[in-house]
Formats: sequence, structure tokens, C-alpha cells
Amino acid sequence: MKKILCFISDEFADFEITLVLHKIRNVGKRHIVTVGYNHKLVVSESGLCYKPDLTLNEVIKLDDVEGLIIPGGPIRNQQEELTKLILKLDQEKRMIAAICNGSQYLGRAGILNKCKFTTSCSLERIEALGVVDPFPRENYEDSRVVTDKNIITAKGRAFVDFSFAVFDYLNIYEGQYTEKEKLFIDIMNR
Repeated sequence: MKKILCFISDEFADFEITLVLHKIRNVGKRHIVTVGYNHKLVVSESGLCYKPDLTLNEVIKLDDVEGLIIPGGPIRNQQEELTKLILKLDQEKRMIAAICNGSQYLGRAGILNKCKFTTSCSLERIEALGVVDPFPRENYEDSRVVTDKNIITAKGRAFVDFSFAVFDYLNIYEGQYTEKEKLFIDIMNR
């Protein structure tokens, strides 16, 4: 069974990925693997506790990974293991999908230098935090969701749009959309 990785860390925005993971697992029949820096419990933004299935060092050895999903959360430092995984999956042309501030990790890994992206993290917010801006702002698009090759990014409030972009990329509902759903998707992509 193909695996979809989901990176989790303290205070991640679990609400942004609930729909996408639910449908990937139950409709798309993919195996969801939560991944963290270590095996310790992480507490999400909503206060729920999650335990990573594997560490980044363990998951980098897997060969049946179809993609990686990174939810939003606080702006924080990035460890080398996450950068290695992002670069490996990008080189293999696997799906890498990040929502809200999750795209910060893609920016620090350098993969947003070659594609269009969006994020909820404004330059003003970065300056207020006093941290280095991880984003190549010349590639930024003020859109709810941006798909560029194997990279999907979305603003945090666009978690439904994000989910449908991932479904489309993975062909989860290929040939299954109703006319009403197609109209909704078309309207949301404008």
C-alpha cells in the first residue's frame, strides 16, 4: 500500500489536514504515516496529543512513499532531517503539499526557489517575529492554493481547497466528481 507521510510537530494545526487525511485514507486507500523529529508525543494547536509513527531518519529509508503533507503551525527552526526528506521527495518528483505556515519548511529547503507558491505567512509577520524570511517572495502568488509541478501550497483558511488539490494530484476521485462538486471546485479555483 502506498504511503503518504504527514509531518507533525508541537502546535501543528491539525484542523488544516483532517479532511485531506481522512479522504486519502478512506477513499484513496493510502496508508498515512505520521512523522516527527523523534517518537515523543506532540501536542497540536487544538490540544490533542499525537505520537509520530516514525522519525524522519526512519522514514527517509522507505521506498513506497507517494507524498508528504506538512500542516501549518508556528514559525520555527528546521532540523536537517526534514530538509533531507523534502529534498529527496522533490528529487523523486513525489507530491509535497504544505498548508499555511507549513510552506516555511519548503522555503528553507530551497524548493520554492523554482516554483510558484502561496502561504499564510506575510512578510510583515516575519518581520514582526524578527526571523529570517524563508520565502522567495518573487515566486509568491496571492492565491488560496497553488500547484506547481509536484508542489502544492495553500493558505490556512483554504484547507478544503488544499484537500481537493491533493485529491486531484493523487487522482483519488478520478471520474467520481458530481457536476455540483466540479462546479464548486471550479469556483474555488478562481
